[in-house]
Amino acid sequence: MRVKYYFYIMKCVLLLVLVFILMACNEEETNLIKGHTLAIENLDNPIIEVHPVESDIYSDLISENAPDPNQFRPLNLMSHHTISISYEFSAVITPDGSLWSWGYNRVGQLGHGTTDSSATPMRVGIDTDWVSIATGSSFAVALREDGSLWGWGADWDDRVNLQWPLAFATITPMTTVPTQIGIDTDWASISAGSTHIMALRSDGSLWSWGWNDFGQLGTGTTENSAIPIQVGTDTDWASVIAGDSHTLALKTDGSLWAWGWNDEHWFGEESLDSNESNRTLTPIQIGIDTDWVSIATGGHIAGIKADGSLWTWGRNSRGQLGDGTTTNRLTPAQVGTDTNWISVVADAGSTLAIKEDGSLWAWGHNSHGLLGVGTTDDELIPTQIGTDTDWVDVAIEVHRIVAIKEDGSVWSWGQSGASPGNLIGDDGNENRYSPVKILEGNDLP
Repeated sequence: MRVKYYFYIMKCVLLLVLVFILMACNEEETNLIKGHTLAIENLDNPIIEVHPVESDIYSDLISENAPDPNQFRPLNLMSHHTISISYEFSAVITPDGSLWSWGYNRVGQLGHGTTDSSATPMRVGIDTDWVSIATGSSFAVALREDGSLWGWGADWDDRVNLQWPLAFATITPMTTVPTQIGIDTDWASISAGSTHIMALRSDGSLWSWGWNDFGQLGTGTTENSAIPIQVGTDTDWASVIAGDSHTLALKTDGSLWAWGWNDEHWFGEESLDSNESNRTLTPIQIGIDTDWVSIATGGHIAGIKADGSLWTWGRNSRGQLGDGTTTNRLTPAQVGTDTNWISVVADAGSTLAIKEDGSLWAWGHNSHGLLGVGTTDDELIPTQIGTDTDWVDVAIEVHRIVAIKEDGSVWSWGQSGASPGNLIGDDGNENRYSPVKILEGNDLP
C-alpha cells in the first residue's frame, strides 16, 4: 500500500515538472514572437538618431558614410551649426558641448555677463549641453540638448531701430548672459540672418521672427514680428539657412525652397511677386530637383546633392561660384566633377567647402589673403587650404574664417580689426592669411 502511494506521489511530481517545462517553453516562444514583432514594428517606424553636434559633417559623416549616389541621404536634417560668425564677433561650440565667444561686445553679444570685448575666446558659463549656435548683427541664439532655445545680446539692431530678434523684448532690450526664449523644449534647428531668426521644431514645422522688410520671414507679409510665427502649415521641413534678407530651406523630400529678397532673380522669374520687385513673401520651390542635402547662402547660393556633387548660382563678381569665370548664373551649375563634397558655407564673395577626406577648399574673394591659400588673388576654382585633412566644420564672414579640426581645436584667419575686438581671436591686431590656432581642443569621443 505504501509502495503504491509512493508511486502515486512520484507521478504527481513528474506531472507538475512537465507542466512547468511546457509553460516555460510557451513563455519563451511568446517572448520570441514579441521580440520579432517589435523588430518588425521598428522597421516600419524607424527611430532616427539625431547627433548632438553636426555642422553637417562631424565624424559620423566622414568618408565611410559619404553620400550614396543611389539613395537620397539627407545629411543635415535637423542640422546643428557649431560655429557662427557675425560682423563684430564669433562663437563656437567645442566637441565637449561648451560654448566660447570673442570679439566686440558693445551690447553683451558675447554672453559673458559684461559689455567688455575680448581679444581671445572666453567660455560662456560652465554648461556643456550646447548643441547649436547662430549669430546676428548684435545678438546670438543657441540650442541646448533638451531642445530649449536661449538668446543674449541686443534685442534690436541699432542700424534699423528696434526689431526684437530675440523675442523677449518685454523682459529687457539687452541681456549679457544666455536667457531662455519662451519655455518650449522642442526646438530642433536654428539659423540667424542679420536681423531675423529661423527655427525648426522637432515636429518638422518652421518658425520665424524679427525684421521682415523683404519678406524674409516667409509669412506672406512684410510685417515684423517680435514672437515666433509659423511659416505656413507644412511639417516636412528638414533644415533652414537665413541670409541677410532672404531665407532658404530644404524639405524632407530633398526639394529646395526660398523666400525674401530675390537678388539677381536667383529663385527664378516665376517667383517674383507681381506687385513688388525682386522679392517673394512665401516659400517657393527652386527648380524641380529633389536630391538636395545641404545648402548655403551669402551673396550667392551653394548646395550639395545626394551624390556628393556641388552646385552654385547667383552673383559671381569675384569667382565665388567656383566655375572658373566671373559670370553670374541664375540657375544651379555643377562645380567641377567631384562627387565627394560633404559641407559648404558661403558669404558675400567667397565660398568654402569640406570634402570626405577632411580637406578644406576655398574660392572667390581673397582680398588680404582671406582664403588662406597663400596668395592675395581671387580664386576662380576650388583651391585647397594647406594640406591638412582633419577639418570637420567651417564658417565664413566677409572678413574672416573660423574652423574646427577633428581634435576639437579652433582655428581662425582673415582680417583682425582694431582692438579691443581683435576678431581673429589670437590676441593680436594683425591680419592672418593662414589658419592660426586660437583654442586648444580635445579628441572627439
